[in-house]
Parts: sequence; structure tokens; C-alpha cells
Amino acid sequence: MDWGTELWDQFEVLERHTQWGLDLLDRYVKFVKERTEVEQAYAKQLRSLVKKYLPKRPAKDDPESKFSQQQSFVQILQEVNDFAGQRELVAENLSVRVCLELAKYSQEMKQERKMHFQEGRRAQQQLESGFKQLENSKRKFERDCREAEKAAQTAERLDQDINATKADVEKAKQQAHLRSHMAEESKNEYAAQLQRFNRDQAHFYFSQMPQIFDKLQDMDERRATHLGAGYGLLSEAELQVVPIIAKCLEGMKGAADAVDAKNDSQVLIELHKSGFARPGDVEFEDFSQPMNRVPSDSSLGTPSDGRPELRGPGRSRAKRWPFGKKNKTVVTEDFSHLPPEQQRKRLQQHLEERNRELQKEVDQREALKKMKDVYEKTPQMGDPASLEPRITETLNNIERLKLEVQKYEAWLAEAESRVLSNRGNSLGRHTRPPDPPASAPPDSSSSNSGSQDNKESSEEPLSEEGQDAPIYTEFDEDFEEEPASPIGHCVAIYHFEGSSEGTISMAEGEDLSLMEEDKGDGWTRVRRKQGGEGYVPTSYLRVTLN
Repeated sequence: MDWGTELWDQFEVLERHTQWGLDLLDRYVKFVKERTEVEQAYAKQLRSLVKKYLPKRPAKDDPESKFSQQQSFVQILQEVNDFAGQRELVAENLSVRVCLELAKYSQEMKQERKMHFQEGRRAQQQLESGFKQLENSKRKFERDCREAEKAAQTAERLDQDINATKADVEKAKQQAHLRSHMAEESKNEYAAQLQRFNRDQAHFYFSQMPQIFDKLQDMDERRATHLGAGYGLLSEAELQVVPIIAKCLEGMKGAADAVDAKNDSQVLIELHKSGFARPGDVEFEDFSQPMNRVPSDSSLGTPSDGRPELRGPGRSRAKRWPFGKKNKTVVTEDFSHLPPEQQRKRLQQHLEERNRELQKEVDQREALKKMKDVYEKTPQMGDPASLEPRITETLNNIERLKLEVQKYEAWLAEAESRVLSNRGNSLGRHTRPPDPPASAPPDSSSSNSGSQDNKESSEEPLSEEGQDAPIYTEFDEDFEEEPASPIGHCVAIYHFEGSSEGTISMAEGEDLSLMEEDKGDGWTRVRRKQGGEGYVPTSYLRVTLN
């Protein structure tokens, strides 16, 4: 079944149907275009979200990157970023393979449809023109017949009229004969025109228009087939990225399984273990006989003159690291300002870096020597004397690095001896760590901490290496320090609500003064413009040193 046979008289219907098909093709192209815009916006928002939550500091400078929880979170962010890339790929495929190709094909279909309907209208106009000619010849034949009949009646009437002259009768007969001849010619012309019109009409309805309708049918079927293929490209673009998206999801699942709570606990110990020895027990001091009591430097809150020292709430010794106010520490080259364990790790890290630099300089010296030998053997390749400055510079660097390695090795040996000594003292005092209280008031814990500090300082004499120095003295609050000047400035990247003691609140985008850098514990001391100092997370800041 075809349109030319079954729909030979439905020219307007076919015109509307083919136009509807092209409109549907254009609507689908517009739908896919808007779909690509949605995919692009979705991918852009995903990338912005990933960028917002990725760590701002490099992994080597961020102690939090050592925790499996943080590593898994970063891996999930990377997988989400890869997922966003796949959404962009879907948008690109749809834009190129669907929008551009179908839009171009739609224009071609519109031109072909226009050509077929113009051909059909020309055929209709030709048939209508032939029909008008037929009608004109028919009216002329009818008019000539009436005139011939009228002329014949006039001639007959004059022939019977006795009063008519012979000349009038002859004239009337000639006129009748002429009209009859004209009528006969009109009849022949009408018959020929009718035959020609019937032939043209049969050609129009049985050959010409069916061919045009069949062409329109073929065009519409090709358009529908192409549109169906375009529908398939929509799902094909998704199926192409399914394997990569599946890998992204598997990566997220692997990141979730990689979280190791026990390992993170061990990492926290390695990062922040101070290496200090635990404080000894506080001895009982008998104040029942004050006159006979011998003054002791280890007495809690008792000066050397025997009078009890009164401490108010504002003078309590608090060891609330990292929130407690710390004395101003001077950063030293041997990292002696850090706790023993942290000092050992920092020295070990710098020693490894110096050894790598030393090996690099040694390799460079060997390469320069080989190059110099080549230049000496083949002077056309270069001047051996031109390498002397570089060789001298490399030798100087090697000597400097060797001295630094020796220096760090000595410091590292000293730090390791301190750590071992503190471990021995701690194990000697306590067979097992005492259970901490479930909750203690700040004042109570502060005074106890202060008494333990004094006790340690009186019981353990100082050695040359400072192994038995007073414990936690760098956390005391008795040191009254002058208002320090900022060492830089910083900007808050995120909002932080300082609800714990020693912390301070800050708003996102707020400018702050940098008072003290991060000492490896993840906290930085800042000062707000409207007043007030405290600690905030280092990862929440963008820091610029003076």
C-alpha cells in the first residue's frame, strides 16, 4: 500500500502530515539540546562541589591526609570528579551526534519536501488551466450553435416571405451557411480540447500525482527512520559511559571499605605522641604543724618562705592542649621546641631529605665528570673548562650537605635517647596508665596539673640533655606575655564555631591576624579585628606570612 494509490485525493492531508513529521524532528533536536545543557550544568556543579571539598593544602603538608578516613573521602571526591567528566562526555556526544546531525538532516528534508509539493502544485495548475480551456471551447461551441440556428431560421423566414427580395434571401442563406460552418469548427475544437483534457487528467491522477505522493512517502519514511536512530543515540550515549561510571562507583565502594579505624588511631598516635614521661605521684605535705614543717620546693602552691600561695581561678595551671594558652615558643633549628617524639620524627624527616639531596648532588658530580672526560677526548663537543664552575659548585654543595647530615644525625641520636629515657621513666613510675576521670571541672584539673608540674620539677633534677625537664611547662598559663605583633594574615575559608575553651569563632571570608603558626597539631592561633584571640583549625584558613 502506498500513498499514490490509496491517498490520491488527499493532497492537503499529506501536506499537513509531512509538516508535522518535520516539526517532530525539530522538537526532538531542541529536546536533546536542552538535555545537553542540563548535563553540562550538572557536571559543572559536580566539579564545583568537588573543588569546594578537596583539601586546600598539599598532601605532604596536611597531617590529616595520613588518615584512611581522609584518604577515602579524597578518593570519593576524585571519583565524583571523574563521574562529572563522563556526564560532560554524554553531553558532547549528544550535541555532536544528535543535535548537529539531526538539525542538518531536518534542513535537507525541508528542502526535499518543498520541491515535491512545488511539483505537485505545478501539475495541479496545469490541469486547472486545461480545464479552463475546455470550458472556453465548450461555451464557444454553444454560442456558435445558437447563432447558426438563428441564422438558419432567419433565412427560412425570408425564403417564405413573398415580399422579400431575391438578394435578401441569398444573403440570409449565405449567413446561415457561414454560421453553420463556424458551429462545426467550434464543435471540432471542443471535441479536440475535451480529448486532450481527459488525457491530461488521466495522466495527472494515475501517473503524475501518484509518483509525487510516493516520493513524499519515501521521504517521510526516511525521516521517521532517521528520527528513530536519533532516539537510539540517546540511550547509546548513556551506555557508552556506563562502564566508566561503574568503575567510579566501584572506586567509591572501595574507598568506603578502605576506612581503617584501628590504623587511624595508630596514625594519630604517631602524629601527636609527645614522648614526655608521665608525671610522678604528688606527695602528701603535712600542714598540721606549720612551725615545724621544713619548707619544700615541691610543696603545692607554697613559696620558699613558708607562706601558702593563694591561687585564684584565673591563675590556675591549665594543660588543655591544644586549647590552652601557650607560652610563646621560639622555633629552633634542632626542633627542641617540640615534644621529644615529634622532634625525633621531624629530625628523621629532614635527615632523609638531606640524604636525598646529597645523593642527587653526588650523581650530578659523577655526570659532570663523565661529561668532562668526553670533552677532553673530543674537544669539538665542548670546552672542558666550562664545566669547572659547575663541578666546584657541586662539590661545595656536597660538603655542605654532609655537614648538615652529620648535624641532623647528632640531633637525632640525642632526641632518640630522650625518647627512650622518657619511656623508661614512665614505665618505672606506673605499671599501667591510671584511668582518667569521666569528667573533671576545668579549675580542678588545672590545679592538679599545676601541682604535678611543680612536683616533677622538684623531684627530678635536670640533666645535661634536659631529659628530666619539668613536664608540660610549655603548656602553663603562669607566663604573662606582652601583646604580640602579628606574623602574617589569613582569611577564613569556612565558618567555624569556637565552642571549646581556647578556640575562637570566625565567619567565612573574615580577615584575621596570624599570631602563631601551626606546630603540627592542626591548630593555628589568630586574632580577630574586633578583638579576641584563640585557636582555629589550620585547614580552615588561607595563610600568608609577612
